[in-house]
Amino acid sequence: MPDTELKNIALLIDADNTTPKGIDPVLTVMAELGQVNIKRAYGNFAKNNLQNWDKITHKYGIRPQQQFDLTAGKNATDMAMTIDAIDLLYQGKVDGFGIMSSDSDFTPLVTRLRQDGLVVYGFGSTKKTPDAFKSACTRFIDIDALIKGAEDEGQDTPGGSGKSAPRKGTVDDDLVALLGTAWKAAKRDEEGFAALSEVGNIAGNRSSFDVRNYGFKRLSELARSLAQFEVKPGDNGQLMIKRLR
Repeated sequence: MPDTELKNIALLIDADNTTPKGIDPVLTVMAELGQVNIKRAYGNFAKNNLQNWDKITHKYGIRPQQQFDLTAGKNATDMAMTIDAIDLLYQGKVDGFGIMSSDSDFTPLVTRLRQDGLVVYGFGSTKKTPDAFKSACTRFIDIDALIKGAEDEGQDTPGGSGKSAPRKGTVDDDLVALLGTAWKAAKRDEEGFAALSEVGNIAGNRSSFDVRNYGFKRLSELARSLAQFEVKPGDNGQLMIKRLR
């Protein structure tokens, strides 16, 4: 028996407001939290625009939850997802959630789940998802960036198409300011360097940002790409960061 059991994670998918292309990279990210044992997709799969989910649900062991459009203008999918999430919460058998949707209607649900100490990763389109939903999540990850990153990795593998390495996304001023504020709040040595892990934790508590939204796999890669910061190895092997300007 291992000393620590794998955490039980639930992935709930709003099929009306996301794409099946993102399932594989999303499941890869969710493995950070534990074992995704509950995988459910909600929607009216009788609609033509949801027919692509058929093969996906079988391939990844996702349980389709059929929701008929009983009344025009009412979203049965949102209500079914919310009810199931609350049921799972009160059963006490789930340690974290993934919510695949770009719908702001799930903001109260995410807030409620986090109040009980559960980690909630949100996956949606940055262009379509309101800030309220992004901020409510422990981490919000742009599903389009995940798909692009997975495609680029496939192209760069041996025997692939030989295309150049994936381009990194543009880091905006808000993210630089967030990291700068976290650096100021972290414990710094006499030279002004702080542990990168502490800076990342502080930034994560203040925001739902994720480095994968910018085309990076690790915070260290993103930090090294920024001219405003210097990153170096510390005496104990951990990486240190300092704001330059």
